[in-house]
Amino acid sequence: KFVVTIGGEHSVSCGSIKAYSEKYSNLSVLQIDAHADLREEYMGSKYNHACVMKRAKDWAKIVQVGIRSVATEEKDFIERERVFYAHEIFQNNKWIKKAIGELTENVYLTIDLDGFDPSFLPSTGTPEPGGMNWWQVIELIDNLVKKRNLVGFDIVELCPNPNEKSSDVTAAKLLYRILSMKYAV
Repeated sequence: KFVVTIGGEHSVSCGSIKAYSEKYSNLSVLQIDAHADLREEYMGSKYNHACVMKRAKDWAKIVQVGIRSVATEEKDFIERERVFYAHEIFQNNKWIKKAIGELTENVYLTIDLDGFDPSFLPSTGTPEPGGMNWWQVIELIDNLVKKRNLVGFDIVELCPNPNEKSSDVTAAKLLYRILSMKYAV
């Protein structure tokens, strides 16, 4: 079975990542996100949306893409060779090959929609300027499914706005597109 998790906030990814790590001993996690999410705890919880990748590091190797906001307490947990900051992506056209090269064979993909630039996808809880565009994300995922075994994925942090529907459509189209890439014949 191929499970897709659609969330509210990013903490919903913890259960999926933990389950996949028990099934695949060599699992890695590819995170598309504006934030590192590496806090030990936040607002009294180790399972807060700001802590999800710190928990994931306990279960799998992680590669982070699109990061542009890191809290002071997260700096000790950053693995520089496996973080592809948003500003570096715009300066280096070889980043996708490097990011894929850091992943193990079996990969879980977690997409926080604030990884996209808010001028493109504004309806998210914690937007950050300077993010990725549609084609950068699609090119990364296309390379991922061609070169690694995508075992599951999630899309999280959509914050629907009744006055702005393009973010909802983009999130739905992203889900459809990933499934199409995974199961293309």
